[in-house]
Amino acid sequence: MSPDRTASLSNFAFMTLPNFTMIAFSNAVEVLRMANYLSGQTLYRWTVVSPDGGPIVASNGLSVDTVPIASLEQQPDVVFVCGGVDVQHSTTNTHLSELRRFARMGTALGSLCTGTYALARAGLLDGYACAIHWENMSALKEEFPGTRFLKELFVVDRDRITCTGGVAPLDMMLHLIAPRIGTPRVTQIAEQFIVEHVRDTSAQQRMPLVARLGSANKSLFEVIALMENNIEEPLSREELARLANMSQRQLQRLFREHLGMTPTHYYLTLRLRRARELLLQTDMSIMHITMACGFQSACHFSKSYRDAFGTAPTRERRKQVAPLARPGATTTAPALHV
Repeated sequence: MSPDRTASLSNFAFMTLPNFTMIAFSNAVEVLRMANYLSGQTLYRWTVVSPDGGPIVASNGLSVDTVPIASLEQQPDVVFVCGGVDVQHSTTNTHLSELRRFARMGTALGSLCTGTYALARAGLLDGYACAIHWENMSALKEEFPGTRFLKELFVVDRDRITCTGGVAPLDMMLHLIAPRIGTPRVTQIAEQFIVEHVRDTSAQQRMPLVARLGSANKSLFEVIALMENNIEEPLSREELARLANMSQRQLQRLFREHLGMTPTHYYLTLRLRRARELLLQTDMSIMHITMACGFQSACHFSKSYRDAFGTAPTRERRKQVAPLARPGATTTAPALHV
């Protein structure tokens, strides 16, 4: 989606499927509400729709009122399909027809949580890259081979805006409205929601190993648990093998077979990932992070970090929320309570 088109987004529609996930829906809508509240004007409008209107019950038992799609007086700039539990049965032929009609009209289409399934089933993601919750990724890759399913939290590919579930829609919506309202206002919205770090399009889902590896050797998870519990003082390969009751050769083979890398490489990746979280989400000094993640010197840490993420730790630290609550920053909005 071009920057000009992104900046012009102002009229949103949310098509809620039965059993949709309330947290994903609420996080998306609340960003728009807060943008209007802080600006003191109606920058954004949104409508909750369904094919026939009426209340739609979410997976948590709460319901939202919807208006019939046919009653919309204006064509929305973007329509988000809000999915959730049992999306295959919740998606009807009527939903698919309405989505295809919006596509023919040139409306941008998006999804929250499992709503990506509805777009894919309607044939509206063929040739596109998209995001979906990690629980559904493997199955959908098989069912829709013409679509690229990525690990990112959200993906913007031309006129398709797809997002995973949970709180990720908050990050996505802040990304979408930033070209129009500007970084200072995005920072204010994040502050109101007590968000310490706004994630961008490069942020990926943390997929549990059990989801990626299925019924892989139980010993592998035991070794990884040892690694995760010994970040500050890393265990040697010999110690890992001894504690897991296996030989070092078995340990090497286990990681090669299931993860395609050596135990040493995986352990380093774990420590660097922890370091990145600390850099972006805390005020710990780089030296303290170096020690907390088991590196013997700042030089070694910096080189390893740059090799893994393509940027130095000092430069990564400057990304720390765009920029959230920098000293001396001024805001024009009064103190508010959400």
